[in-house]
Amino acid sequence: MPLDALTARPLDLPFREAFRHASAERSSMQSLWVSACGGGFIGHGEGCPREYVTGESLTGAQAFVAAHVDEWRSDIHDSGSLRDWVAHHHTLIDRHPAAWAAVELALLDLFAQQQDCPVERLLGLPPLSGRFEYSAVLGDAEPGRFAAQLARYVRHGFRDFKIKLSGDALRDRQKIEALTAAGIGPHRVRADANNLWHDPGSAADFITALGMRFGALEEPLAAGDIDALDLLAERLDTRIILDESLLRIDQLDRLADAPARWIVNVRVSKMGGLIRSLALVEAARSRGVSLIVGAHVGETSLLTRAALTVADHARAHLLAQEGAVGTHLLETDPVHPSLMFGAGGVLDIECLGIAARPGWGLTVVTPDPAS
Repeated sequence: MPLDALTARPLDLPFREAFRHASAERSSMQSLWVSACGGGFIGHGEGCPREYVTGESLTGAQAFVAAHVDEWRSDIHDSGSLRDWVAHHHTLIDRHPAAWAAVELALLDLFAQQQDCPVERLLGLPPLSGRFEYSAVLGDAEPGRFAAQLARYVRHGFRDFKIKLSGDALRDRQKIEALTAAGIGPHRVRADANNLWHDPGSAADFITALGMRFGALEEPLAAGDIDALDLLAERLDTRIILDESLLRIDQLDRLADAPARWIVNVRVSKMGGLIRSLALVEAARSRGVSLIVGAHVGETSLLTRAALTVADHARAHLLAQEGAVGTHLLETDPVHPSLMFGAGGVLDIECLGIAARPGWGLTVVTPDPAS
């Protein structure tokens, strides 16, 4: 069925409270929202361009869509031709992963609606089912607010935690004290440093001085410096989570010498769409590399829904899942239902009733964010 039109625009929705980490502070989201129309159906997609992750801007993402929309209307008309386009344009997608993710998700939604099936069936995957347990992610808040947020997560039964380090020794030590006071063991805590340090020695000294041996350490050094990260992992006897340092499937080859040391944070927008994310899961699994399915701060429930497909496919190798914040963080969510974790960090697909619906199974609320 032909693709009649495809449009892209920024989506800017406010947060209920600001979220801060070492690379940025946000009080609103930054997404590209794409709508694809064909045969009387409309599919929707979302991507999160981040200058400090993939080097993309919203302006550049919109320009990418405008430059290629005629080509997509000519060449892509079903899931098979979509897969072909992805396979033959990997270098282009490498330069615009978040922008392409928004386009691809919209096309998958459209084609699945046209065939009256969920996206999973369109891609030949098992139906989405079961429960998904999310980590509590705590930003770099001031000590009182951090402690209050932590207490709220503990009260609601969360078992897995990720904290953002600031590089300020006193501030970060107070986070450790709050975790310890709450009875949370080090193996249940991952620390994300957002590329704070330039050398393994400085990072190791700082982390050691904090007095907590984290379950894993995410992006402590400059993105892509695998050799230095390897040295740090050995010195601290810990595992390293790669986020900004792993954007493409071919980068897995650098982890071959010690696969058990590494964990890849798979974010659909960062990886360049769902098709590439699923391929990375397969490749990581074959190499013995573990996985986290992550999320950008401020994603809407549309990207949460796409990430559920990845998490379901990765279950046997999935160490943790992040996201599903919905209107816990956003003032409004552009789709219904808003996909959010509940008690214990659990999101239960059966209770939501979306798994068997066509496309993503979500309804865009009025006004349409792409209108």
